[in-house]
Amino acid sequence: MAFTVQDMRKGPEGYAWSRFGQPEYTDWLDESLSWKENCYIGDWSFLWQHRFTGPDALRLIADFTVNSFETFEVGQSKHAIHTNKDGKVIHEGILTKFGEQNFMLHGRGGFWLSFNLERGQYDAQVRREDWFMFQVSGPKAIKVLESLTDADTLLGTKFMHATPVTIAGHEIYALRQGMAGELGFELQGPREFSDEIYQAVLDAGREYGIRKMGGRIAMINHLEAAYPTIATDYIPAIFDEDMADYMDYFLSSMPAFAQPAYIAGSFEGQEPKDYYRSPIELGWAKVVTTKRSDYLGAAALAEEKAHPRRVLRTLEWNADDVADVQNSLLREGEHYDYMEMPRDQRGYMWADRVELNGQLVGITTSRGYSYYFRKMLSLATMDQDHAEIGTEVTVIWGAPGHRQKPIRAVVQAAPYKPDRSRGDLREAALSTS
Repeated sequence: MAFTVQDMRKGPEGYAWSRFGQPEYTDWLDESLSWKENCYIGDWSFLWQHRFTGPDALRLIADFTVNSFETFEVGQSKHAIHTNKDGKVIHEGILTKFGEQNFMLHGRGGFWLSFNLERGQYDAQVRREDWFMFQVSGPKAIKVLESLTDADTLLGTKFMHATPVTIAGHEIYALRQGMAGELGFELQGPREFSDEIYQAVLDAGREYGIRKMGGRIAMINHLEAAYPTIATDYIPAIFDEDMADYMDYFLSSMPAFAQPAYIAGSFEGQEPKDYYRSPIELGWAKVVTTKRSDYLGAAALAEEKAHPRRVLRTLEWNADDVADVQNSLLREGEHYDYMEMPRDQRGYMWADRVELNGQLVGITTSRGYSYYFRKMLSLATMDQDHAEIGTEVTVIWGAPGHRQKPIRAVVQAAPYKPDRSRGDLREAALSTS
């Protein structure tokens, strides 16, 4: 099935972030402070999981993944990125090695690997899993979790490693990660234990001000911590003619009413590939190995890594200009496009033009309001020559054909919020603040 840019500008049915549960539990302002002041629990169980086993499981993964596998310990996890022949991201997710021939991939990438497993010569097998995934993150997350399980085991966990722990009588895994840019773990295990684990964390967390993460603010931590997200900051590179078979394969796994991407905003791409991004552009260059050239996209990525053209930045939007957009709804006459707070809820890749003296110098996505910083922020892939911190640029707000508002913005670092995810677990556990 072929998709055009016009197809993708048609709105989705429903709200994308309803996958996280309720839109709000306390309220989104309160919940958005949780990963800076106390901690939160967020439910990411909607992500697909595939387990790959067999003598050729790692060879299959390596053939279609940009990462290095020179070292890959049992229990270690990697941010696995899959690209097309041009080095543009198809899918990405978290890959964990549970045994020498046993790997679990969380995210859409399991479909891409399964597709290639069926068509290649690999002595490997795949099966779908149904696990819960609860993120518990924030400055007090460690105190919550150490009260639930063996503290020595938990506190000895290296970053991006999954440790077996026992919570509420069930042996599960605690993956140390930091999607909020803070100390945290993702609790993982079979779905049948999910209710007991979730409730145990909530009960233990009450003393520390734990919050449930609602759908309205679920992606604000990705914005502040600069974690680009599929269908929000890029669309999967699966719309080209040579990916037609895979597109059909992937769509067969989705609800009949859904499509792989929706786009909006002032940037007028002419074809889907204008919305593709490479790992380099998304700030993931360190994940891309150039020590081997046997994976799909390796040649294109080696050239781009040596000569990058665009980089990831945060944009800080001018408050007066943002207020003028909102105030236009309270004035007579044509108003500007609605700027939802804290961010778009429908699941668009909302791509807006970034200009300097009328010239296109970048594309901004993931616009959202950070209550903690009291700023409207966005991520942006910026031309290298115009990406210096402090550069003043203009974001064009409003769909093509609508009234458009030039919004002043300043280029800032990505991540915008300092990254504390690799901090000392034992020090956090001893903290009394």
